[in-house]
Amino acid sequence: MRLVIMGPPGAGKGTQATVVATTLGVPHVSTGDLFRANVGEGTPLGLEAKRYMDAGEYVPDSVTNGMVRDRITQPDCHPGFLLDGYPRTLEQVNELDMMLAAASQSIDRVVELTVDTDEVVERLLKRAQEQGRADDTADVIRRRLEVYAEQTAPLTAVYAGRDLLVRVDGMGEVTEVTRRILSALAD
Repeated sequence: MRLVIMGPPGAGKGTQATVVATTLGVPHVSTGDLFRANVGEGTPLGLEAKRYMDAGEYVPDSVTNGMVRDRITQPDCHPGFLLDGYPRTLEQVNELDMMLAAASQSIDRVVELTVDTDEVVERLLKRAQEQGRADDTADVIRRRLEVYAEQTAPLTAVYAGRDLLVRVDGMGEVTEVTRRILSALAD
């Protein structure tokens, strides 16, 4: 099964991606992990990404696409994978489609975790306090959630139009959310 998981900051996307991927027996492919691994290993793509990251700039799609392409063509991804943090733009959706089409594959499902904004703001404020991140105020967090919604709406529209999108309530205990995701994938 080839899956994409999406959700706003604080939705528990990373936690669910790890649990669901393990349950399904497919690799969890996180763009954050790919960046760290490529930078740490000093790969050509990692060195290029580091240049942008050190300058505080957005890593271009071409670099991100290259890292994802390299990862999903590895043998352990042949039976399937769960993408976390990719795609984030329509250009990345198109690039992912081309990568998979070249191997006669396609995305099977896109899971979008939905959350209650006020509860997520509280969750992220608590996390910010625990991690000493004073710059994560309620206003900043709400703005990040707005930006996420604006940037993700075109992607979810594409996947909904292809009848691949399943929206899952991301609120509640980890095990309950996992159960909802697995149930939605089984439908």
